[in-house]
Amino acid sequence: MTRDSEISRLIPNGVEKVVNSLKRASIIGFWLQIILGVIAGVTLLFASPILISNQDRNQGNTFGVLCALFSLILLGIGIFFSFRYGKVAKKIQTPDPTLRPKKSETIKMIRFGLIINLVGMFLATVGAQALVGIVLAKSLARPQVAFDSSPTGLVNSLDLLIIQANTNTITAHFSGIITSLWLLGRVAR
Repeated sequence: MTRDSEISRLIPNGVEKVVNSLKRASIIGFWLQIILGVIAGVTLLFASPILISNQDRNQGNTFGVLCALFSLILLGIGIFFSFRYGKVAKKIQTPDPTLRPKKSETIKMIRFGLIINLVGMFLATVGAQALVGIVLAKSLARPQVAFDSSPTGLVNSLDLLIIQANTNTITAHFSGIITSLWLLGRVAR
């Protein structure tokens, strides 16, 4: 406890605010993205074997699934950046100003994390839009009857699972974008 108070006396007040912002953003962004990413990943993992085994009935879903997969990969990179914000906060907390990362380097790192999340959100949105278009086309192509025994062309749970995975991924990237924008506002002052 006394060591923390000694260090905080050696660090300027503005630097201490940046450290606190980085720590807070690291924890919040990391856990939000992890939770939503795991849900999206498990949902996509559950839907993928069904998609592969029913490829002839699920034509067109491949693009949406690929977008979701690439978006999840970018989400993993975004999660790494959220984790890294906390590590940078510890480096900034050193009393020796020459050992601290430069402000420009920190801003560059935050911007790169922001770009990763923007591209990931774009891919997830494109994938979700493609899948929603397929589901809409399937539902409009079917005659509106009370009972139809032919399973081809029906909207199925797989379609909805993949849309749900993309929606969770979009929300995870959105939380990363908000975290990065908030940090840019705090660090760039």
